[in-house]
Parts: sequence; C-alpha cells; structure tokens
Amino acid sequence: MKASALPDPSRFAFIVGAPRCGTTTLASFLQQHPDVCFSAVKEPHYFSLHDLGGLDDEALRQRVNEEYLARFFDDCGGKEMMAEGSVTYLYAPEKMEPILRMWPNAKFVIALRDPLAMLPSLHARLLVTGDENIADFTHAWDKVGDRAQGRSIPRSAIDPRFLRYDEAGMLGSRVDQFFKAVGRERCEVVLFDDLASNPDGTYRRLCAFLGLKPWPATDLTAQRVHMSFRFGWLQRLLKRPPKAVRTILAGEKFRQREKRLDAGEGRVIEAIFKIRKRLLNWNKVPAKRQPIDPRVRGEIIERLRDEVILLSKLIDRDLSHWLGGVPEANPAARQALRA
Repeated sequence: MKASALPDPSRFAFIVGAPRCGTTTLASFLQQHPDVCFSAVKEPHYFSLHDLGGLDDEALRQRVNEEYLARFFDDCGGKEMMAEGSVTYLYAPEKMEPILRMWPNAKFVIALRDPLAMLPSLHARLLVTGDENIADFTHAWDKVGDRAQGRSIPRSAIDPRFLRYDEAGMLGSRVDQFFKAVGRERCEVVLFDDLASNPDGTYRRLCAFLGLKPWPATDLTAQRVHMSFRFGWLQRLLKRPPKAVRTILAGEKFRQREKRLDAGEGRVIEAIFKIRKRLLNWNKVPAKRQPIDPRVRGEIIERLRDEVILLSKLIDRDLSHWLGGVPEANPAARQALRA
C-alpha cells in the first residue's frame, strides 16, 4: 500500500497492553468504528519484533510501507484513522521511536488491571495459545526463577518474557518507562475496573482521546471469555506448531504475519484451515476459575505492592483496592498510594 493511499498519516492509535486487561474489548470498539481502519491481525507485534531504530527516515518509511502497512492495512480507503493492538509494545518502549518518526501524532492506549486478577488470566491465556505448558498457575509461578535463567521455557513459546509472571505484573515500572519513551500526553490509561463497570463511559472517553465521534451502533460486550481445553498437547500443536510444519498447521493470523504477500492459500491449505478450526473448537471447554494459592497470593502482593503504589502516583488514581486491598492494611502504603 502506498503512503499516499493512507487515511491521515498523522492519525494512528496503538493499544499497547497490558495483556489480559481488556485490550481485545478495546480493540473491538475501534474495529466497529466506521472511521477506523484496524489491522488485519489484532496484534501484528511488528515494531517489537523488528529493530528499526538504526534506519534513516527514508529507509524506515519504505520498510514500514512494504512490510507493515501493505501486510496489515491493505484496505483503508475512506478511513480517518488506523489502529492496532500489540500488547508486546508496553514491554518494549525502546522500540517505539520508529513509530513516532512515522506518525508524530500517534496515540497509545494502555489497559491495566489488578495483578491478582491479571496474572492467573495471563497464565490461562498462554496455555490456550500454546506458549505455556505448565497447567497449574502455582507451579508456573514457582518457575519464574528458572525462566529468568532461560530454563523451563517451552519450545512453543513465541515471547518467553510473558512467562515471567513476576515481571509481567510490574505495571508501575512498565507504564513509567513507556510514558518516558513516548510522552505522557500521548497516552490514555484504561483500567479494567472501569471497562467492566462502565463500558459506555470508557468507550466515550476513548473516542474523546482519539478525536473520534462515538459510533452509536457499537457493541460494548466484553470480548474473549475465559476458556480452557481438553488436551494441552493438541492445543500446542495447533496453536504453536513445530517449524517443520508451521506453514501448514499455523492459523490464519500467523500466516498473515509471516506469509509472502503475493502467495495464495490454495485449496489444500484452505481445507487444512477448516480442519484445524474444527479441532480447536472441539478441544475448547469452559475454564474453571481456581483461587490463587495463599502462599502465591502473598508472594504476588509482596513483590508487586510497590508497583501498584508507583502506578497509582503515575495515573493519579487510588488503587488501594488492588492486590486484595492489602495496602489498606498498611498505613504507610495507604498514605503513599494517596500522596
């Protein structure tokens, strides 16, 4: 796609994470808006996967046009804004500089959630995507030390950083670093609490931040309900197949990210897609939510309490109800949250 074919090159919105904090629901809001061209794949992860910082402006523009825009934004005629939703961007603020060079007025949406709810949900999601192979969250949490040393990482994991549940929950530090990288004024923070309790108000604030007129026909239903599966090995095979058969067994989203743009699917590939989809649907079952082990709960609270205090200061919100309300039991922490 030629740069001249884009809507307004200054209007680009990025939903950058954190994972399992409502990013899919926020993406669905924008996908439905008639003035927004959302990426063909919700999470291209393009700028976190490629090191583009060393390119000069001309080389950067050519590469992004040919490899990113042509692949994920091939049909944006008549749209005012482009948008995508790669949750890895929050964890790679140093990779945002090329975005700011391409779109100087780009805006970023950061979704956040109480780590006590976010981390088990992230673990469950990584099981579904095939990136995690430890079924029990307690055991997965106990492996973060090994994984920090590069051990106990499944071969199927695309981004092992998310298996570091302790670091994934460091929302205060992540937001602080992201603000410093792109500028606080470019960012809108959306709390899962608000999205769940007042989706209409959250949607209207999102539109106001992005300079969009709210679309009255927007379905505000929450997306991506909590699901699990019958057989882990089958889930990993279909969601994260080995490299030798990846081009055949990988899903459409993976192929959209990786395939040659001039490559057709063919009848055989289309048939395999249909079989794969049927197997995934058969393997899908409703998830049973399990309470967090008290020991692990205490470790999460102890490790991430300062992160919640920092985040509270950064976004000027009282988050003393997060982490099970434990900061409320600590007068010093409570005062720091509200300082």
